Amino acid sequence: MPEINIEIGGRTFQVACQTGEEHFLQTAARLLDNEASVLAEQIGRMPETRMLLMAGLMLADKTAGLEEELRAAEDQLDTLRRDLDGARSAQPQTVEVPVVPQSVTDTLAELAARSEALADSLEAKRG
Repeated sequence: MPEINIEIGGRTFQVACQTGEEHFLQTAARLLDNEASVLAEQIGRMPETRMLLMAGLMLADKTAGLEEELRAAEDQLDTLRRDLDGARSAQPQTVEVPVVPQSVTDTLAELAARSEALADSLEAKRG
């Protein structure tokens, strides 16, 4: 089991971890160190147990806030998925378009032909 040195609040600690987890431990230590540095700037030097407790509580507070935001985002995602599923399962609306009977189309074509013939005969008389 590897042991690594981590620095938190200006103090060095030797910590054991599982093989392959060294990177995760160092990342977690950096987060804790960031919180401890804020405390050291605001309050000054304090016993390490109090510093670690306060830094841990600050991280826990941030984590709780992020978990709440995650739950809200998951709820919103569930709502959007339900809406999408509803939209996918909805039956398409049927729209009926009236069909013009062939006899009306034929009559209109005949009227157009007569109108063109009349226009041609008027043109011929003028010309």
